[in-house]
Amino acid sequence: MEKKLSLRHIFSSDIAIISYLALGKLFLHLAVAGNYGYFRDELYYISCSKHLALGYVDHPPLSIFLLAMARFLFGDSLFSIRLFSSLAGASFVFFTGLIARELGGKIFSQITACVSVIVAGTYLSMNSFYSMNALDYLFWAMGTYIVIRIIKTHDDKLWMGFGIVVGLGLLNKYSMLFFVAGLLAGILFTSHRKEFLNKWFWIGGFIAFIIFLPHIIWQILNGYPSLEFMRNASQYKNLAMTPLSFLLGQVFTMNTITAPIWLFGLYYYFFKKEGRPYRLFGWIFVVVFIIMITSKAKLYYFAPAFFIVFASGSVLLEKLLRKIRWNWPKPILMTVITIIMITRGVNIAPFTIPVLTVENFIKYAESKKARTTREEVHELGVLPQHFSDMFGWEKMAATIAGVYTTLTGEERSQCVIYARNYGEAGAINFFGEKYGLPRAICGHNSFWLWGPGNRTGKTTIFIGRESNIKRSYDDLKQHYDSVEHVATLKCNYCMQYENNVPVFVCRRPNFSFQKEWLHFKSYI
Repeated sequence: MEKKLSLRHIFSSDIAIISYLALGKLFLHLAVAGNYGYFRDELYYISCSKHLALGYVDHPPLSIFLLAMARFLFGDSLFSIRLFSSLAGASFVFFTGLIARELGGKIFSQITACVSVIVAGTYLSMNSFYSMNALDYLFWAMGTYIVIRIIKTHDDKLWMGFGIVVGLGLLNKYSMLFFVAGLLAGILFTSHRKEFLNKWFWIGGFIAFIIFLPHIIWQILNGYPSLEFMRNASQYKNLAMTPLSFLLGQVFTMNTITAPIWLFGLYYYFFKKEGRPYRLFGWIFVVVFIIMITSKAKLYYFAPAFFIVFASGSVLLEKLLRKIRWNWPKPILMTVITIIMITRGVNIAPFTIPVLTVENFIKYAESKKARTTREEVHELGVLPQHFSDMFGWEKMAATIAGVYTTLTGEERSQCVIYARNYGEAGAINFFGEKYGLPRAICGHNSFWLWGPGNRTGKTTIFIGRESNIKRSYDDLKQHYDSVEHVATLKCNYCMQYENNVPVFVCRRPNFSFQKEWLHFKSYI
């Protein structure tokens, strides 16, 4: 009987419940993983995984090594490619619940914190396809959990574990530096500044540096391409936002229903006595926000900081509810709050994950009178960008293959396919394998590092500028003796700059890709 009671307790414990919520998050993303198509960045990352290195122009190497592992173990299906992002999202939910627990929260606050993460729009979106962002959130959460354990247990050796997490986090995405900057500010501005005299703190920092060092060396040897990329993206790609518009954007993209919770979370860290030992986490949120608004950051760049205040806000909300004199309204109020959050999450889910068919999504968006916020200079189509970038790629490769088959055998032997951006190049390289296409070359980001190959390009299939045949023709005519417009790339739901794009067959160039490759570089 005691064994049965013990098992019952295990399966109904707070750890078990946050595990169920994490599994729910996992199953949600796996259920929709095969919907729509491959995301633009996924096609690029697949190409990166075929060129394993210690760095890439626009990201560090860890996410690419994990993708290469996933492809080796499970293949190239959408389900396989997105498995690690789904697992990272589930783990992120679990660690958020653990953090609420460590802050003194009981089961309601743990559930609230987990649900806040599950229904947050940005988290839903970023866990629905493979990218370094899903892993980034997890590294932030793991680092936060370790710091809380250091504060509570005074076990200074845990700084070594923190160093490992930070080092791996930096190998995944540079935004881990924002977390470190916020943490250092939080330590400096609170009573934890004594940690600067702790040898284990510096040992942890050294471990992080050693883990990240190979990528630093790669950057040096390759002329610091990531710095050039980030500078160009800030100047020419990302749209500037005022601090107010950036803040309001966070309210909407993280789910408006969660705003009171993260505002409670900030209040908890800065104004509640029980939050004082953890005030440095409030500073992380504030410092990272300041970094974001001063660097023309996209809205989702700030997303990794929210779980910190979701956890503390949930703890404060639970404490407020427990102050109610009568006991009977408490479970009712807690249940109602959870149901409202889940209902709102269901309401916004079609905008963040591919749960509806495209036609039904368009109808749903029209019924909600929803408008998509632009974060880049590109014009949007009928779908938000994170959906639009999942369409048109295989059709593009098939169109290029149709052009390629019209060439003579001699022309095909030296033919070069030139794509304008890494999405197009990644799509041609991925889907083109079954058509026997040569690999596309491209000057965009890491494709430029991989070079033009050995083909002469005496015959070149060029993807031109969107909806501007004359301009593309005039540009190409300066470099080729013969330029022929042979096809137009069309897609209904892709980004506007990928629709109505002319394709040219160009012959007899007056230049060499190999000699002029430097001029094709585009880091943005």
